[in-house]
Amino acid sequence: MPRKTMVEAIRDAMDVCMQRDANVVVFGEDVGYFGGVFRCTQNLQQKYGSNRVFDTPINESGIVGAAVGMAAYGLRPCVEIQFADYMYPAYDQIVSEAARLRYRSNGQFTAPLVVRMPTGGGIFGGQTHSQSPEALFTHVSGLKTVVPSNPYDAKGLLISAIEDNDPVIFLEPKRLYNGPFDGHHERPVTPWARHPLGEVPDGHYTVPLGKALVRREGAAVTVLAYGTMVYVAEAAAEETGIDAEIIDLRTLLPYDLETIVASVTKTGRCVVVHEATLTSGYGAELSAIVQENCFYNLEAPVARVTGWDTPYPHAQEWDYFPGPARVGRALKAVMEA
Repeated sequence: MPRKTMVEAIRDAMDVCMQRDANVVVFGEDVGYFGGVFRCTQNLQQKYGSNRVFDTPINESGIVGAAVGMAAYGLRPCVEIQFADYMYPAYDQIVSEAARLRYRSNGQFTAPLVVRMPTGGGIFGGQTHSQSPEALFTHVSGLKTVVPSNPYDAKGLLISAIEDNDPVIFLEPKRLYNGPFDGHHERPVTPWARHPLGEVPDGHYTVPLGKALVRREGAAVTVLAYGTMVYVAEAAAEETGIDAEIIDLRTLLPYDLETIVASVTKTGRCVVVHEATLTSGYGAELSAIVQENCFYNLEAPVARVTGWDTPYPHAQEWDYFPGPARVGRALKAVMEA
């Protein structure tokens, strides 16, 4: 089976969907001739022409607004916001139009569109290129929110998202674009050395939205993570020797309640890890889900390991990220509680 980076897997997904369905269109800033700032759309315009893969002005609100209109009239837009940090001008279109179209039209119209965004830090991009805004989307009824952690899932999830009849926010961790992240490193030292590139089948396949995956089985504590933090959690479990079960959520909304509850019921302990800030982050929702559904099975309070409650600190980027040391301390704390 071919080994590919996440960038190549994402490109494959769009290529497969465009081959299968002439209604799939791709557009955004620099995605055409240039192939995207991270090259996720490289050569797609040459293959499918500028009517189906095209550049837009620097106008995020216009990109998503146009996609909503196209989707309502039968196309399947897959648009790129160049960095998740740039999505704020488009947030009104995402929330007020895309997310509500099915409901406000009583099912007469749908919005089968995907908004792709590189998310998170790790490239020294500073405050305006490194944010993790997933909680802003999981709060919105009518949206689905996806965060892959590896090339295989990235391709299968993106195909599922493009084929879905409702709007999907597809967040792509930048640290994983060119190879899975080595979670053992607190700093970017040989960051891709430990994990091989992902095996990604050619052609069409899907990974279902709303289904988590047990990445590492264990009996002592459940770790709920997604994106880059899956590798950090694995590294923390290995370094501490704690028998942690690591759940890769993959889809944040709809979330896989069955897998979460089954794991925490088994282990009796839970640590939540994400890169975004602590307060009102997605980890707060996960903590509430665990408390509401697993209270009588818990042996310790749910712990959260997250980014800081500060504007994104460019100079302290690798201290801001949850690393294996911080996650390891949380694992030990819940085991000792």
